Amino acid sequence: MTSATQTPNDDRANNLFGLVVLDMAGTTVADGGLVEQSFSAAAQRLGVRPGSDEHARQLAYVRATMGESKISVFRHLFAGEGGEDKAQRANAAFEEAYGELVEAGRIAPVLGAREAVEQLTAQGRTVVLTTGFARTTQDAILAALGWQDLAPLTLCPADAGGRGRPYPDMVLAALLRTGAVDDVRRTVVAGDTSYDMLSGVRSGAGIVAGVLTGAHDKDRLTRHGATHVLGSVAELPGLLARAEA
Repeated sequence: MTSATQTPNDDRANNLFGLVVLDMAGTTVADGGLVEQSFSAAAQRLGVRPGSDEHARQLAYVRATMGESKISVFRHLFAGEGGEDKAQRANAAFEEAYGELVEAGRIAPVLGAREAVEQLTAQGRTVVLTTGFARTTQDAILAALGWQDLAPLTLCPADAGGRGRPYPDMVLAALLRTGAVDDVRRTVVAGDTSYDMLSGVRSGAGIVAGVLTGAHDKDRLTRHGATHVLGSVAELPGLLARAEA
């Protein structure tokens, strides 16, 4: 589901934090390292041999920029002559490889993630699921998990003008499309990467929560602006309830 416009109801009006913007892979979805596997498949298609120094350099960059729009990552890696064409081919190969792994049943929800989203919704909050993947891959993940109707809005970078994290665009698009809150400071952003934290900080969100189920550790999340660091997204409903008590 890619669009939603809502008028805050009585429950939302009683919540200080009425909009919750959640990352997918590593935060609500456990993908078991599929991003790195898919990157290796894409790089190999463009002539980068697994185990080579070039592959190691590129993989290090992929790990450092987890959470960023994937086409942006490939544009950096293949900058130079023919760069945009290479980046587009690499991104297409990446999305294809990731989609095949999803179809093979290689992803699962983070433990307690669905229940957390349902609890946040029951608390009167609007939940939006976001990703750095393309829309086709995001839809494949949602379908594989049976999450098509879990949240009223899902966003990928293309839905927010093309810029993914660390830009704040998807968070701000979530606010504008849902109309769930009247102040960006009543927004909560949660994710597992430093870029998730940066996008939340840059958007002006009141709570920027890091989770330890994905790419980056507590120190890195904190250094990039996390106001809270949780063991997993399952702890988020309790955090918000305490913050509003």
